[in-house]
Amino acid sequence: MDSGAKVIVRDPEILGGIPVFLGTRVPFKNLLDYLEGGHTLDEFLQEFPFVTRQAAIAALEHAKELVIAQTR
Repeated sequence: MDSGAKVIVRDPEILGGIPVFLGTRVPFKNLLDYLEGGHTLDEFLQEFPFVTRQAAIAALEHAKELVIAQTR
């Protein structure tokens, strides 16, 4: 199932087309930056309460699938 693609959208009218979580103005990159900086998923979700845990996990799973597919 491609649920990650459904939670991340690109719209030229929203932040110039930067990929964001559906229904928000929160860039997916923010989640990656938080995790890269050593923060937890819970910390990210507290800072961006409009992003659901389910959406964040689905987006990360989708990103993982894309990386795996590109390395085959």
